[in-house]
Amino acid sequence: MDKKQQNLDLRYLRMARIWAENSYCERRKVGALVVKDKMIISDGYNGTPSGFENVCEDENSLTKPYVLHAEANAITKLARSSNNSDGSTLYVTASPCIECAKLIIQAGIKRVVYGEKYRLEDGINLLKRANIEVIYLNPDDNESE
Repeated sequence: MDKKQQNLDLRYLRMARIWAENSYCERRKVGALVVKDKMIISDGYNGTPSGFENVCEDENSLTKPYVLHAEANAITKLARSSNNSDGSTLYVTASPCIECAKLIIQAGIKRVVYGEKYRLEDGINLLKRANIEVIYLNPDDNESE
């Protein structure tokens, strides 16, 4: 990957990290941006569905089963807009799970750039099987000219 693209990827990944701050989840805050032709066409962060109380964890500090992942929020927002995700790039602060990987494939997203690895790699492996370009970048890396 050329340096110009890598620097751009790092910037969008940092923006996704900032967007994650909108999450009400206490255990982990995750942000996602869908970018096409250098335009952000959708965004998302992990949280409860619209109309639900903004509390992600139960009394045992476990994530409630109906909490949406950042990727799912960004992709479903696209479904309610006039934007098209075919050929786009998803920037997400954490490695996608297998359920989100299925949504990414079906949405026509062609690149996924993520900033934190997860112990399970089944989501990443599924994306690669679908010939989606998957890139891990540390968003704390310095950009270079």
